[in-house]
Amino acid sequence: MLRSIFNPDLYHGHNRHSNFFEGWYFKIIDPSEEYRFAFIPGIFKGKTPDTTHSFLQIVDGSAIKYHYLRYDGSAFSAKPGRFDISVAGNRFSLEQLSLSIDHEEKNISGTLTLNEQVKWPDSVFSPGSMGYYNFLTFMQCYSQVCCLDATLSGTLEINGQSVDFTGGSAYIEKNWGRDFPYGWIWVQANNFSRTGTSLSCSIGHIPFLFTSFRGFLIGFLANGVFYKFTTMNKSKVDIVREGEHYLITAWNKKHLLQIRSLAPKGSFVLCNAPRQNNMQPFVEESLQGRVEVLLMDYKTNHIIFHGSSSSAGIEYGGRQELVLIREKNLKPVPIMGKACTNPMLYKADNN
Repeated sequence: MLRSIFNPDLYHGHNRHSNFFEGWYFKIIDPSEEYRFAFIPGIFKGKTPDTTHSFLQIVDGSAIKYHYLRYDGSAFSAKPGRFDISVAGNRFSLEQLSLSIDHEEKNISGTLTLNEQVKWPDSVFSPGSMGYYNFLTFMQCYSQVCCLDATLSGTLEINGQSVDFTGGSAYIEKNWGRDFPYGWIWVQANNFSRTGTSLSCSIGHIPFLFTSFRGFLIGFLANGVFYKFTTMNKSKVDIVREGEHYLITAWNKKHLLQIRSLAPKGSFVLCNAPRQNNMQPFVEESLQGRVEVLLMDYKTNHIIFHGSSSSAGIEYGGRQELVLIREKNLKPVPIMGKACTNPMLYKADNN
């Protein structure tokens, strides 16, 4: 157990026999962005034997199709001490994914290698993206960004067609615990025009002992520098809903980050996630999102980065009112720079 606490990429369920789930999320995009997939291998251990099973979820973001492949629990395996898991002959690790999927609608086989992986910076006392929350044993759901960004090499055979993913992008994260949050927003993008740029943004309702709070993990990699906005480092976040889209502003003492998420309404599929002793379809996800990001120096209003990413992953899940909570002492300020298309920035009023 201690090994998985200090390395959250690893499987946490070796000694868990019920009321537990764990799933890894592998998002891959080919260089042309014609092929967009998310593969989600995992295990669900229910309170009764008939609900326990392993699974492989397939999100085809281009065709807007979703498949839930259910297997016996014995089809799942995880190597102790290594990020190396398998489900029904499909193998996933930080360095590689090897697929052998034979489904009536999707036949996918081949091996892709992940190169130049970028990890979320952590430390011994703050392991992984959730930091010291990994030491707590009573959380409803845990999250880990395993790989912020990576380049792909290799080919997949997809329904009889050979597709070269060499030069494409990859992203990996995972969740484990008892249930998914009751409400959350998730935005992920690493298909910016500037290579080596990646965004991971998770905001969720977190039950905690006898209360609850809005927790968030936002990391942005740009120009070789990683900017962190999280509950743990006392950053603040504000969310404005714009119809079907969201404007997310996060800030700390040094920097301000604004994220505008856009996704066609018809591009979402309904994925399964754990809730009430079963895997249920209540996660809306799109891989056709577009994300605009603006990073500024908090004090000088100097624009450090402004750009957009296509093929973004976007999820709006559960009860949105649990995360749409306005921060206090906010005032609108005009946009900085003609390149920014957002209507306004929201900035803390410290005067």
